[in-house]
Amino acid sequence: MDEQATPEIQSLTQMALDLWGDFLLFFQGIITPGWRQNQILIILALVAIAWLLRYITDPRIEAWARTREGWAKWRYRMLVQVRRRLILIFFAISAWTTYFVMQEVTWPSRSYLIGLAATLATAWLFIAFAARLVRNPFLRRVVKWAVWIYATLYYLNLVEPVSDFLDSLALTVGEVRISVLTVIVGFVVIGVVVTAARLISQTTAANIRRNEDLSPSMQVLAVKAIQVIVYGLAIIVGVQSLGFDLTGLAVLSGAIGVGLGFGLQKVVSNLVSGVIILLDKSIKPGDVISLGDTFGWIQTLGARYASVVTRDGKEYLIPNEDLITGQVVNWSHSNEFVRLDIYFGTAYGDDPHAVRRIAIEAAQSVDRVLTNPKAPVCHIVGFGDSSVDYILRFWIRDPTQGLTNIRGNVYLALWDAFEDNGISIPFPQREVRVLGHEVLPD
Repeated sequence: MDEQATPEIQSLTQMALDLWGDFLLFFQGIITPGWRQNQILIILALVAIAWLLRYITDPRIEAWARTREGWAKWRYRMLVQVRRRLILIFFAISAWTTYFVMQEVTWPSRSYLIGLAATLATAWLFIAFAARLVRNPFLRRVVKWAVWIYATLYYLNLVEPVSDFLDSLALTVGEVRISVLTVIVGFVVIGVVVTAARLISQTTAANIRRNEDLSPSMQVLAVKAIQVIVYGLAIIVGVQSLGFDLTGLAVLSGAIGVGLGFGLQKVVSNLVSGVIILLDKSIKPGDVISLGDTFGWIQTLGARYASVVTRDGKEYLIPNEDLITGQVVNWSHSNEFVRLDIYFGTAYGDDPHAVRRIAIEAAQSVDRVLTNPKAPVCHIVGFGDSSVDYILRFWIRDPTQGLTNIRGNVYLALWDAFEDNGISIPFPQREVRVLGHEVLPD
């Protein structure tokens, strides 16, 4: 054990000594008078100028930003990122300007360090803004710092020795070898592929939703399928970048899958039911449905549940399994036409022919009631104790606008029409007669 560890320790010690020697050589060149020292002083002066410019311009940028009304959120976020990095922006601009001027007026070697500083500042700026594409804060920070360090080492020609040093710090478990370099590269790769997967899925989803040839349910199914495929590939690439062999996990994943199948039957049932709903198009976003006491329209179809919004603003999350196994009334499945029935009664003294005509005209006067091709009809359905009973049937084609309100409007139109034409609506009446009683003898 000790004999195997000794060469690794010696190798690590030699790498550390080499890096320390390079640092001492660079530091000696800085403290020695000459053009290298002059370049360091120029760089420090440019940093001071950048800090001064930031101190002067930042309050003015903030005041200008407060006058911008109606901007999109991404513009405000971008402006915040620019304000946070004003010193780096001003330094990069001034460093590049100084570098190009010195390239013209003096030897190119006398501005090498200034050009290197300008290159590093530009790379840091680009990485800082590009890292905003990673949504997860922790993963964004890891990716940003890792790429910053790599860019710095790349331009300083230190990638190879540092990589060898980090790769030597490894832990071996069986046939799996995990080093510090592998972990860092894995986190960076995971951040990049997850971000790329998110951008690809969002772009593809937007294009699918704009495709009018696909039904809403097929659009949802296509978007879900693309998200599963893209994110699945991203996870596989990220795990493989850490050095894990996925073929060895096949048996274990099968056993875990069987266990999850028994423990998560309801979840799996809802997932399968969601796929069935999307394929058979029985329910799609925008449909008006009734399920038990819940009446509303489908807002979204998820992998596990459907979101149903009612007229009073409540949002019910109904499991997909209930939509498959339960009795669902889809008011707009095959067409948009919905028939509504209203029952009423009139006095026996009123002409039933006139009552039917007046009721039909009253229903037709309501805005949402259809008159062509499905016109309202009125029929006698019975002779009650105190009234002649009628049914008024009419059609609408916009159930999403509500059913109770249209019934109320038709009832109100009937009331006004009956009042204008002298038709009475009877109501049950009872007469109580108190008869004289005889006093019974004792």
